Amino acid sequence: MSKFLVLWSLEPSMMGSQAVKAVLGMPAYAAKLTSEGKLEKRYHVVGRHGGAWIYDVASNEELDRCLALAPVYNYARYEVLPLAEMQDPSTVASPLGESG
Repeated sequence: MSKFLVLWSLEPSMMGSQAVKAVLGMPAYAAKLTSEGKLEKRYHVVGRHGGAWIYDVASNEELDRCLALAPVYNYARYEVLPLAEMQDPSTVASPLGESG
């Protein structure tokens, strides 16, 4: 499984009635993904319209599908950040001059 932090945001000045309807559909969509084990956590980002969701999916393609099926897909901007487990610094970095 692969984990991704997805930051999504909406521009309030561009929100018409369809976008508002899409936003209202997000809690049900989140519940579906959570029950399927694809959504680990979701957060509201203070001071922004949108959220920060942590996905746990089998592949990049599965993540792409999850995002594309989101009710806000056509109204949101996404920033996707792959996550790596870090039990200790050596799992992501080695001392200068050494190659892993």
